[in-house]
Formats: sequence, structure tokens, C-alpha cells
Amino acid sequence: MQTSRAALGARGEQLAVDHLVAAGLTVLDRNWRCARGELDVVAREGDALVFCEVKTRSGTRYGSPVQAVTPVKQARMKQLAGRWLDEHDERAARLRFDVVAVLLVAGRATVDHLRGAF
Repeated sequence: MQTSRAALGARGEQLAVDHLVAAGLTVLDRNWRCARGELDVVAREGDALVFCEVKTRSGTRYGSPVQAVTPVKQARMKQLAGRWLDEHDERAARLRFDVVAVLLVAGRATVDHLRGAF
């Protein structure tokens, strides 16, 4: 059984993936893990490989979902992207780091996709 926090995250991630696919991105990988951490979503959009961090919140009491993607998290994502590229046969003209912020309040979802967030 998932905890409510894990269930919130899983729901938010599915909403984020649905949003990305509807926006024309092709999802290549989800929840890719290595010893250093996890990439939520790896996708392709045109000539770009897109590494997406998904942040889901049930309110803004502790800040917006985007505020949770700190400079430390950004640096870790860049390292993880390098490892992902080492393990996969994917090439792209450019790499992009996006944040998908999902806010779930009173049964309503808001999805905000920040392309090239960092």
C-alpha cells in the first residue's frame, strides 16, 4: 500500500506525463534510477532530449512545486542526465532541463510545464 505522499507523487507524475505527451513530447524513460538518484521523466521533443523533474504538491503552504527544485537538485539532475546518456543509445542536438509542477488542491489539478527551467 502506498503512503498518501507516495500516492500524491504517483498521481502527479502520471498527470505530468499525460501533459507532456499531449504537448507532443515522446516519453523515453520514467523513474530511471542509479546509485546517485532518479530522473523522473526523460523525453524527446524535436531535436532535444528533455530531462524533466516532476514536483507535486497538495498546497502552497511550503512554497510552490517549482521552488522545490533547488540549485542542488538542478546540479544532481545534470549529473544524472550524463549517466543516463552513458547508458542509453540516444543522441540529440541539444539537452534541455524542464520542470513540471503539479498542484493538486481539492480534487483539482493544475499542471505547469516550464521548458528550459534551468
